[in-house]
Amino acid sequence: MDLDALRFGNLSKLGDAITDWEWMTKKLAELKTDAENNLKAKADAADWAGVNATVTREFVDKTADEFTDAHTQADSITKILSDTRSELIDYRTQLNEAIEHGRKKNLTVMDTGGGTFTVTMNVHPDRAAKGVDVPEHSQKDVDDLRDEVQRILRKATESDNSAAKVLRLLVDQTKYGFSDVHYEDRDTAADAVEAADKLAKMAKHPDKMSLADIAEFNRYLEKYHDDPLFSERLAEGIGGKGTLQFWTDMVNAHAGARGSELKQMETLQRNLGMTLATASFSDSDGMQAWKENILKETNTSFHSRSGPQYFSPVGALGSQVLSSLMHQGEFDTEFLDDYRTKLFKQDVGAGDSNTNALWVKGYDSVDMVFGNGNGRDPLEGLFDALSHNPEAATHAFESKSDLDHMLSTTRYTDRGESLGGALESAVTGIAAGDTTSMAPSHSAAQVKIMANIMHAVAKPDGGADLATQGLGSSFGDMAAAYMPEISQAFAGPDSGAVFITHSETPKGLNLPDVTRFLSATSADPSGRAGIIFGESIYTGNLLEAHLSDPSLFHGDQAQVLSDIGRNAGIIEGLVGHSAANAEVNGAVSSESEYNDALKAKGDFAKSWVNVGLTFIKVPEHLGGATMGGLVGGGIGAVAGAGVDRLIEGQQLEGAKDAALYHSSQDLFKMRDSVSQQTQWSVDDALARHHVDLPEDGIKDSVRQAVNDGWKDSDYYLNRSKEQYE
Repeated sequence: MDLDALRFGNLSKLGDAITDWEWMTKKLAELKTDAENNLKAKADAADWAGVNATVTREFVDKTADEFTDAHTQADSITKILSDTRSELIDYRTQLNEAIEHGRKKNLTVMDTGGGTFTVTMNVHPDRAAKGVDVPEHSQKDVDDLRDEVQRILRKATESDNSAAKVLRLLVDQTKYGFSDVHYEDRDTAADAVEAADKLAKMAKHPDKMSLADIAEFNRYLEKYHDDPLFSERLAEGIGGKGTLQFWTDMVNAHAGARGSELKQMETLQRNLGMTLATASFSDSDGMQAWKENILKETNTSFHSRSGPQYFSPVGALGSQVLSSLMHQGEFDTEFLDDYRTKLFKQDVGAGDSNTNALWVKGYDSVDMVFGNGNGRDPLEGLFDALSHNPEAATHAFESKSDLDHMLSTTRYTDRGESLGGALESAVTGIAAGDTTSMAPSHSAAQVKIMANIMHAVAKPDGGADLATQGLGSSFGDMAAAYMPEISQAFAGPDSGAVFITHSETPKGLNLPDVTRFLSATSADPSGRAGIIFGESIYTGNLLEAHLSDPSLFHGDQAQVLSDIGRNAGIIEGLVGHSAANAEVNGAVSSESEYNDALKAKGDFAKSWVNVGLTFIKVPEHLGGATMGGLVGGGIGAVAGAGVDRLIEGQQLEGAKDAALYHSSQDLFKMRDSVSQQTQWSVDDALARHHVDLPEDGIKDSVRQAVNDGWKDSDYYLNRSKEQYE
C-alpha cells in the first residue's frame, strides 16, 4: 500500500458502502424470517400430493434457504468490510502519529510511489555548524522511523489484501445464489485462509513431515475442517491429483503405525476427509477444477514418491485412495453423484460375484485405512459418504438394477454394513448420526426404493439371507421408519384415517414383500430389535394422537384403538413367529445376543422419538402438522415412555412379572408382552389427555385386538410363503 493512499485515501466511501451493506443485511434478515415463518412453514404444513409434494415443496424449501444464505453472506461481508475499515483507520492514526513524531525530530517521510517511501532530514547538517538550532536526531532516529512506517504500511497492506482475498473467496463459493459462509470479522476469515496456505505447503512435501508436523497439521484441521474458506483453499492448494498423492505418501510412510502414531493417523484421516467434504460444496472455478481433476484419476495407480514401497507393485487405485477419505463428513450431492456413477458402472460391469475380485485381486498389499478395514473396496467409502448425504443416497438407489446388484454383492464382499447405512439414509432422509434434524416425509422415490429393497429380500432364492450379510440392523431401522406404510399394507385400502402419515405414497408397499421382509429381518438380533422399537414408537404416537384429537378419525374411538392394537399384534406376531421358527432351525442368535441388541438399539431408538422417525401427523394443538417427535413436550411422550419400558424390561429377565420380550422361545409370553406394552401406552395416553373412556372396556378391547392380530400374523406368514412358491 502506498503511504499517501493510507494517509489521504477517502475512507468515507468505504463507510458509505458499509452503511449500505448494513441496511441490506437488516432487510435480508426480515426476508429470511418471513421466508422461514411464512413461506416454508406453510409449505411444510400443507398436505400436498403429486407434483406439488415434490417439485413445489422442494422449490419453496430452496427459496427459503436462499434467503437465509443471502442474509448470512451479507452479514459476513458487512462485518469484514467494517472490521477492515476500522483497522485501516487505526493504521492511518498510527502512521500520522509516527510521521508527527519524526517531524518533531526534523525528519520528513515522503511517498515515492510503488509502495516505497523515504525518510529525510529537514535541515542540512551544515546549518548546525552555522549555529542554526535544529532538533536532536541521529541516524538511529531515521532508521527507527523508517522501520516503524514500514511496519504500519505492511500491516495495512495485509489488512487490505486479506480482506480482498477473503471477499473474493466468499463470493466465489457459489456460482449461483449465495454462500452460507459466516464470519464475525476479517481476522477470523484471514486466519483461516492463512492456515490453509500453510498446510498446503506442508502437504507438498509429506516426506519431510515429522510426527510433530502431523500433530500441528491435525490441530489446524480439527479447528477449521468445517470452515468453507479454509477447506476450499487447502484443497485447491494441494490440487486434485495432489490430494490423492499426499494421502498415498502418508499411508505408505506410516504403514504399520501403532500406539500414539496410529491415533494421530486415524485422526488425520478423519479430519482430512471432513475438510475435503466441506470443500466439495464450493462452486468456485478452482474447486470445480479440483473435482474434475480428482475424478479423472480414479483409475490411476498411485505409488508413494519416497521411502520403501509397502503397496503392491501396481500401487493403489485413485478410487481406493479417494474413498478412504470419504468415511466421514457430508460431501456435495453433485460430486457424489458423479463419483458414484463412475464406481457403479465399474462395479456393475464386473458382475455380482466378481466385484470383490475387481477391487481386491492384485491389491492384496493395499491398506488405505488406519483402523478397521483396508480400503481396497472403494464402494465402502462411497456408501459411508452416501449415508451422510440422504439426497445423494436416494439418487444412488433409484435404479432398481443398481440396487439389486449392490444387494447381491454383499454375499461376496464385506460392504454390507456400509451399504446398509447408505440405504437407511436413502429411504429415511436422515443422515447417519443425525439426531437433531426433524425427519422429512417419505417421498415417492424413497418409498419406491424401500419397496424394491423389500422385494429383493422377499425373493425365495436366498433373498432372506441378505439380513445376515451385515444388513440386518439397517433393515430393522428402515422397518421402524416405515411403520405407517407397513401398517397400511396390513390394514388394507382406506386405512389412512387410522394409520396416519405424511408419506407421499402410503400405499406403496406390497404386502407379501412386507411380510417376508419383516420375517427375514427378525432373524437378526439388531434387526428384530429395530422392528419392535419402531412398532412400539409408532403405536404410542398413534394412540396419543388419536386420543388427544378425536377429529382425526370420524368414528368410534374404541374402533381406532382396536385397529391400532390389532396392527401391533400382527407386526410383532410376525417377529415372534419368525424368530421362533428360525430358532428351531438354528438360524437365530442366542437370547443373550438379542437382549444385548435390544438394549443397544434402545439407546439409539430414543432419538427416533425426537426426530420423528415413524412419521405421523401431529394434532395442531401439539405443534401443528409436523412429523412425529417431541414438539413442545407434546406428542412423543407416550412413545418415549414405551422405549424406556422396553429397555428397563431387560433387567427383569427371567422374572415372572413385567419383563418384555425376554425370550423368543415362548410365543405366548411374547404375545403377552406386546399386549402389555400396548395397554400401558393406552393408559399413558388416557392419563395425559384426560380422555373420558371406560378404562376396563378399552383395555379389554385392545387386549383382544392384539391377540387377534397375533393369531393373524401366522396367516400372513403362511400366505406370503404360498405366493412365492
